[in-house]
Amino acid sequence: MAVDAEAQFHVLAVDDSLMDRKLIERLLKTSSSFQVTTVDSGSKALQVLGLKEEHQTSTSALSPQHNEIEVNLVITDYCMPGMTGYDLLKKIKESSSLKDIPVVIMSSENVPSRINRCLEGGAEEFFLKPVQLSDMRRLGPHILKGKHKEQQQLHQEENSNNNNMSNKRKVMDEEILSESTRLRFSSSSLNLI
Repeated sequence: MAVDAEAQFHVLAVDDSLMDRKLIERLLKTSSSFQVTTVDSGSKALQVLGLKEEHQTSTSALSPQHNEIEVNLVITDYCMPGMTGYDLLKKIKESSSLKDIPVVIMSSENVPSRINRCLEGGAEEFFLKPVQLSDMRRLGPHILKGKHKEQQQLHQEENSNNNNMSNKRKVMDEEILSESTRLRFSSSSLNLI
């Protein structure tokens, strides 16, 4: 039953190296039967996630689009041309619709200040390359945590919608009640005259 549940989990792997993308994809599929999408840049990752990067430098240059694919975890290389893994992490965490997706960063360089910066910026893990099967097995709790947050948001939205419907109904009921009271008052006033 756990395998069936894991099969629905979708990992987005981002790396400019074709060999590393293939290795990560194979490890993810071998370790937990995850659905894997691979891209070679941070900007392509943003497209898959449903964010369109416009040619501006401000963070407001990201506009949400229709998200075709539900991604449960992003694993990205740190050093990539154009947009680094850290830049991708920041854009994901700044997005209200994506901020709860767990992000894992990997690098072949063991630079403590880089590792700390990524972890403080919201990364769940920092893997050193070459990534191994044991690393992939550590992703499960992060994916489940991301899934749990998504489910909580759905429940909150449902409750909010239910509350809105209750409030609208209450307002309508009050309007009907006050209208009928006015009518009764008017008709009783007429009866008195």
